[in-house]
Amino acid sequence: MRLQALIFDFDGLMLDTETPEVEVWQGIYRENGYELPVDEWVKTIGGYGISVFDAATHLAGLTGLEASSLRTRYRRESDEIIQASPVLPGVAELVSEGRRRGLRMAVASSSSHAWVDAHLARLGLTWYFNHVICSEDVAPGRTKPNPDLFLLALDRLQVEKEAAVVFEDSPNGVRAAKSAGVFTVAVPNPLTIRLGVDGADLTVNSLAEITLDELEGLLSTNK
Repeated sequence: MRLQALIFDFDGLMLDTETPEVEVWQGIYRENGYELPVDEWVKTIGGYGISVFDAATHLAGLTGLEASSLRTRYRRESDEIIQASPVLPGVAELVSEGRRRGLRMAVASSSSHAWVDAHLARLGLTWYFNHVICSEDVAPGRTKPNPDLFLLALDRLQVEKEAAVVFEDSPNGVRAAKSAGVFTVAVPNPLTIRLGVDGADLTVNSLAEITLDELEGLLSTNK
């Protein structure tokens, strides 16, 4: 079947939100004489289902500090870094080419609309996407690794699953996309690769490594 739609995760795939977040927590932990258990932290990336680890609650239990204060500081410091971060390599080129070819495109993220919509606007990417699907658009507890976000994206884009490609960076995301029956390209980052992002149809180091012509060929071969 001919390629008709592209569906993108957001955090860690289009914008490196995950490295600043873990680095800020590492700094806060070290100030208090502890090390962030990074292997637990990365299990929370991309949705739910692997771990319910909460860095603020964990550090509060170790130190007696208030979890809410720790969380507020972490959010403020990591947001300052993320707000200055550019789009990741290959993203702008891929969505621009997709738009030129008339493909339908969506973002499907376990994050909130407030977070995703604001960053898409800041990066100048909003207008490329026909739909942005976020956590509020599915039932509570039904974000990744559940397939609901991707199934809703397919429905709103009005395309069959065989005609779409999903781009993901995390195990939760890959699991959700494959559960939805969509051809999946994994682009693990330095954090998510620690978990082993397995099960995708194709794995690359960067979106800059692939073209729509290559994806069209792989999609037709896979179906």
